[in-house]
Amino acid sequence: MIGAYGPWAASLVPDAPGPLSLQQCPPGEFAARRAAARARVTACMAPPPRPEAIVAEVRRSFVYDGLAVEEISWRLPYGPPTHALVLKPAGATGRLPGVLALHDHGRFKFFGKEKIAQTGRAIHPLVVQHRADAYEGLAWANELAHRGYVVLVHDAYAFGSRKVRLADTPPVIHGGLKDDTDDSPAGIAAYNDWAAEHEHVMAKSLFSAGTTWPGVFAVEDRVALDVLCARADVDPARVGCGGLSGGGLRTVFLAGMDDRIRCTVCVGMMTTWRDYLLHKSYTHTWMCYVPLLPRDLDYPEILGLRAPLPTLVLNTRDDPFFSRSEMERADGMLKNVYAASGQPESYRCSWYPGDHQFNRAMQTEAFGWFDRWLK
Repeated sequence: MIGAYGPWAASLVPDAPGPLSLQQCPPGEFAARRAAARARVTACMAPPPRPEAIVAEVRRSFVYDGLAVEEISWRLPYGPPTHALVLKPAGATGRLPGVLALHDHGRFKFFGKEKIAQTGRAIHPLVVQHRADAYEGLAWANELAHRGYVVLVHDAYAFGSRKVRLADTPPVIHGGLKDDTDDSPAGIAAYNDWAAEHEHVMAKSLFSAGTTWPGVFAVEDRVALDVLCARADVDPARVGCGGLSGGGLRTVFLAGMDDRIRCTVCVGMMTTWRDYLLHKSYTHTWMCYVPLLPRDLDYPEILGLRAPLPTLVLNTRDDPFFSRSEMERADGMLKNVYAASGQPESYRCSWYPGDHQFNRAMQTEAFGWFDRWLK
């Protein structure tokens, strides 16, 4: 949203499909153009090197509410260790389908995995409220695990165990924040406010390092996928991912770029670059943006790079973070891509009443989609 400069800026990105678009792509060119488009996405994201041979350490194992739970962690070459949860039905044997459950942004960086997974009766009141607002009160990772999946939920870059620490930043940008460990409601709110204001600093720093925020979270999510697929209790040929909002954003980049994701569900995060540019940039995180890519590929077409693998998009009709017309336009782009792939039935977009959420009815459809393609 850039005022009088908007129409001029929008004119720099033509309405017609970009040169790497898979819409109306001839069948004989589909695979080659998809490979070229993925290479371009990677080049524009400029991800840091992806670490290899990551070994997850099991910190604690127990049973909660009929689920076998593991608290695990792994260390990347930078930052604090990544903490994650693994949930599956207690007593399950053999290899099960796996799902990487991607938590949301929600302007709530103090916690990550806890927003969608529960491992005990005690729940922080702010998490209770967040789940009520976004998930109709459910910890959806647990709901999915109960259906017979191994579900891994990890803290994304800059959330939870991976959140930015005051001790690692200069005092000049602390903005009055004194304690990044205070887990009282007031302390968490103060940290979340500071972290929101810190996003532009993080984004500019990453640009200056020759990478991008999507490049970093995409690498970290692929490491988590490595961990999930390497488990002896997971069938690596039956793995999916999904998430709401910021989790939907991460779904776009992970599922669009990694064919190990055999089935995916993107919730509340589907629109176009034009919508960000003209209408809704003020509602979104710095995590969305990939420099130069809009010249070649629209935002929904990143997810479309997985075609013809199964993809479900769930939208709400009154989502304040997007323009309805651009959400519908994004749906049209994905339909075109899947038609060009030769398997239009592998794509579905469903619309629900209400605002930005992943409620029980939406979860039921999402879980059924996973069952259809992974079981």
